[in-house]
Amino acid sequence: MKKSVEEAAESLRTRTPDIPGTAIVLGSGLGAFASSLANAVSIDYADIPHWPASKVVGHESRLVIGETQGRRIAALSGRVHFYEGYDLTAVTFGVRVLALSGAKTLILTNAAGGVNLALTPGTLMVIDDHINLMGSNPLIGPNDEGFGPRFPDMTAVYSPRLRKAADDTATELGLALAHGIYAACHGPSYETPAEIRYLRTIGADAVGMSTVPEAIVARHMGLEVLGISCITNMAAGVLPRPLDHEEVLETARHVRHRFISLLQGIMSRI
Repeated sequence: MKKSVEEAAESLRTRTPDIPGTAIVLGSGLGAFASSLANAVSIDYADIPHWPASKVVGHESRLVIGETQGRRIAALSGRVHFYEGYDLTAVTFGVRVLALSGAKTLILTNAAGGVNLALTPGTLMVIDDHINLMGSNPLIGPNDEGFGPRFPDMTAVYSPRLRKAADDTATELGLALAHGIYAACHGPSYETPAEIRYLRTIGADAVGMSTVPEAIVARHMGLEVLGISCITNMAAGVLPRPLDHEEVLETARHVRHRFISLLQGIMSRI
């Protein structure tokens, strides 16, 4: 794995010699932020050695390096998922490449279902902690000490400093911002109403199919992490209607201006 990561990182350096210290992964329907970056360079994942490409609607497959609020940032517009058939090494490949290339801060975003009944579609939620229910872990297998320790601490996966920056930004902009626990399931089927009741019982506020493997790998490599969920739908059994991916994308489109404003404000603080 390390050789593939190194080759991808070297390929990036030949295209853009200065990889920004801050990177962001954009979730379903949230790719508009990448298009808001100024003086941007866009690189298709297919043009980076070994980099997997997503086939899911709502996920582009490009790395965009540009500027916002006077800061340079690397944005992954689209991610691959465990449910697509990729293993977690592939799912977290981009995070490892950016970390090896010099990124120190990682912002992870996603579209999520609301488990907590106080969360409504369109709510932006800062992730305070997570519950890994994917049935696997991206660190399983031989450990490369050049990437991180065999047993990395996960006491504070999501940086208190970055969460405060998000809160301060939301206050300044007059945006409502929730906090909660994100549960990761591997999908691709949505959870059943019984599973959602279980998640609520164990303390989850939102549920999705991504983010946690990337957060684990980012902390393994020493990155500071912030997670933000866009609650795009209520989870199964909350409302008397079936779940639909188009609803997820539509809600993400509806909140994109608030989402972009929040991210830009956070960038100005970190």
